[in-house]
Amino acid sequence: MAGAAGPAGLEEGDRVALLVPPSTAYLDTVLSLLARGVVPIPLDPRLTDHERERILTPLDPTLVVTDEAGLAAVTNDDRGTPRARPMHCTSGTTGTPKGVWSGILQPADAEALLAEERDLWGFAADDVNLVLSPLYHSAPLRFAMGTALAGGRVVVPGPFDPAAVTAAIEAERPTTMFCVPTHLQRLFAHWDAVGVPDLSSYRLVAHAGAPCPTDLKRRLIDLFPAGSTWEFYGSTEGQFTACRSEEWLERPGTVGRARPGRTLSTDADGTIWCSVPPHARFSYYGDPDKTAAAWRGDSFTVGDLGRLDDDGYLHLDGRREDLVISGGVNVYPLEVEQVLGEHPGVVDVAVHGVDDPEWGQRVCATVVGSASEDELVAWSRERLAPPKRPKTWTFVDELPRTLTGKVRRDLL
Repeated sequence: MAGAAGPAGLEEGDRVALLVPPSTAYLDTVLSLLARGVVPIPLDPRLTDHERERILTPLDPTLVVTDEAGLAAVTNDDRGTPRARPMHCTSGTTGTPKGVWSGILQPADAEALLAEERDLWGFAADDVNLVLSPLYHSAPLRFAMGTALAGGRVVVPGPFDPAAVTAAIEAERPTTMFCVPTHLQRLFAHWDAVGVPDLSSYRLVAHAGAPCPTDLKRRLIDLFPAGSTWEFYGSTEGQFTACRSEEWLERPGTVGRARPGRTLSTDADGTIWCSVPPHARFSYYGDPDKTAAAWRGDSFTVGDLGRLDDDGYLHLDGRREDLVISGGVNVYPLEVEQVLGEHPGVVDVAVHGVDDPEWGQRVCATVVGSASEDELVAWSRERLAPPKRPKTWTFVDELPRTLTGKVRRDLL
């Protein structure tokens, strides 16, 4: 009943921050809370006290849970249709993370949200979802929730480790998993050393979170069952596209067409907008100005830039906040990264801008790999127009990334 107190005195519309390591109990708690209209705020349990305070103060949670006992205290046996979306926080790579708030959904919208994920990804009672990313991130939690709500089984092997994941594939015979390109790179390197496990149980392998290098994508397609691999493009705020790898092979670089029930459009400057149904609307909790800037009618943007081809397939150019304007020319880091990433001596690369008195901004590249600066300068000269060529090169052992694979450009 709306307003009735449940476990721990929680009522509909309350918010519960979860700072607990992922587990099946964690998933049960999220489902239990959402079925009662109580909104979980999933967060990394490793946050420092300072980070917790900075993020949680504007979100004003009713309760903060920090251990397994706390999970048990707020959980009951209700596993009905989720009546809200979890309030995930934006990545915070360019400032304080913001809570993405859907409010409490009307019954029809709650059912539509559940059906949309089920119909797109085919969740069923015989599914076994292998969790590779922390459940406090939106995509892995969505896939786990969809599986559990369909009556399937969810396997959480713990912090990502290629050997542990390989053992789980062999023992549990998963049918689905969500991953980021970094997971694939580490898994394939491990399999090069120990052999590829039997992957025939998979019907769905979805990746997102960061651009996927072409060679990595092609190996993914070759290793897993035909028709099983997908890419999707989305954000903490909402989902835009989904793309079978077979479509990507026909249009390399695309992230697909609009998901069912959505329409994509772009402004003259490339800003991507996505119209969404009522159940996919959101606001930034406590920030009406940021919310207003994100919406235009029933369409929202997160500031990403891209192009739509004549058949409606989207190609990303990057994020507005990452755009480098050098000598008055717009330089999209993603484009430069893709060109540099094709060099055989480059394992990983990130491109960003720094202030420059002559150019306004100077294009800089941070590189992981064996390629030398001279080799990359020559490579760039052959393949990139002068404004796009990095003027500063830095070589590191590893790029700083979030757990979902996004480069921490603020640390470069």
